[in-house]
Amino acid sequence: MKSLLKIIEDQLVANRLPLAGVTIAATPYANTPVVLSLHWHAFVEVKLASEGNAIAHQSVPSSALQVNARWDDFMDLEFDALETAWELGAWDLARIEARAHARPAAPRQELFECMTAFGSAPIALDGEPLMVSEVPDAEDLIDAAGRSGYVCWQFRPVWCGVWNEIAQDETLEKGGYRNPHCPVMCHSYSPGSARTLIYRLGRSTQLVC
Repeated sequence: MKSLLKIIEDQLVANRLPLAGVTIAATPYANTPVVLSLHWHAFVEVKLASEGNAIAHQSVPSSALQVNARWDDFMDLEFDALETAWELGAWDLARIEARAHARPAAPRQELFECMTAFGSAPIALDGEPLMVSEVPDAEDLIDAAGRSGYVCWQFRPVWCGVWNEIAQDETLEKGGYRNPHCPVMCHSYSPGSARTLIYRLGRSTQLVC
């Protein structure tokens, strides 16, 4: 199984852009695809002609990738997410548990959030897509999440990210990374719940005024 960390490292090498955030989304069904979304901090110039001056700047769209790795237990995913956030220097990891959006009277916003989590963002910015998606099974994953709910893990990496210069974290090595392995334990998960868990990974004794 290729770890999420290795996939992110490969994307960093290929894109050569700083990361602002990472999202990992999965349904509660074993051995179903996982969607990894990388949110870049970069801008591209908008020109009226190829040799003209820039008239505006647009954010580089996020990248959504389908990961077809085998997993038999939810804790396998949780451990991989924790280890990835830990080694990339994140201050914390948020686990967001979402309920089934296909239930009666569910707010439509829940469907939009689910679509975005699985690489099918329903809105655009100035006519441009918010995500470049390589998720061939997005429709099936959204449908499964609509019946049973899903989980998102979110974190902001320090290593190769935009948070390196402002990180006040005593657990980081020079450069903003951490050595394996993550000491934080996983928590159990029950499909159908709606809550957010925060795993604190960093530590600082400095006072912030």
